[in-house]
Amino acid sequence: MTGNGMFLRLMQRLEESDRLDPAVHAAEPLAARLVANRRLRSFFHGDATGIPPHVIATDVPFGAWFMAIFLDLFPDPGSRRAAARLVALGVVAAGPTGLSGWAEWARADHSTRRVGVIHAAANLAATLIFLASWVARSRERHRLGVRLARLGGVVLILGGFLGGYMRSASRP
Repeated sequence: MTGNGMFLRLMQRLEESDRLDPAVHAAEPLAARLVANRRLRSFFHGDATGIPPHVIATDVPFGAWFMAIFLDLFPDPGSRRAAARLVALGVVAAGPTGLSGWAEWARADHSTRRVGVIHAAANLAATLIFLASWVARSRERHRLGVRLARLGGVVLILGGFLGGYMRSASRP
């Protein structure tokens, strides 16, 4: 079996897993509130542009965090400061990015919502790891901050794959 086949099979298992239903049911009322207002729903679904803001918003934390990981390759104080600032930017941007994602999740079918709770959990874990990286950096524990950022990057890639799958699964 190819890597792509294994990935698709895993996604199908997540879509069919009723073990995820308690998390789905717990999140539904909160996500529904995000899109209860017609104007907010229209905004979050990208009715004016054809592109939901979540698709665009994900670029900010992803870009900031991966640029920080790149800058961590350079030992100079300027790169260290810039990397710490980028980690902080990603953490701040993760909030609105997550909210816009939950608004998109609110309109998804049940099987996609199951994958979505894992996607959200991975992204929340990555955000918390990057927050820990920023705290370590601000306390002059640069090496720990770098290690945490690398770990956060791996978790973020996992979350990104899940999000990309959800996006492709929801298209005709």
